[in-house]
Amino acid sequence: MVQQVTRGIKISVITNFEGTFYKNYKIHYAFGYKVTIENQSKDSVQLNARHWIILDALNNVETVSGEGVIGKKPVLKPGESHTYTSGCLLTAPFGAMRGHYSMVNFTTTKKFDVAIPSFKLSAPFAIN
Repeated sequence: MVQQVTRGIKISVITNFEGTFYKNYKIHYAFGYKVTIENQSKDSVQLNARHWIILDALNNVETVSGEGVIGKKPVLKPGESHTYTSGCLLTAPFGAMRGHYSMVNFTTTKKFDVAIPSFKLSAPFAIN
């Protein structure tokens, strides 16, 4: 598990390898990740958008941006948390992800970014 706190918002990520399959005559490695967003600040906040940078061992880089997370824009009061699971496909058995969430503080109405710490994706059979 990796964790990081930015402006009172704690991000925790756990990853797992889901398996391999062929798509367009090419092998792909499927990874899942579970993210917990915990509001440790004194203000209510809302997650509005996400921005991911996904890298694999073959130097492929994919950038993904969009509104919310899995179709939701969670509002977190102080002490509350939101957990969701998602996944990605890589063309190599190793990779990493990092990024940030764009949030708004309901007390100050200011927007701010929360860092998503870099986390590794690795197929267990490829680890020596």
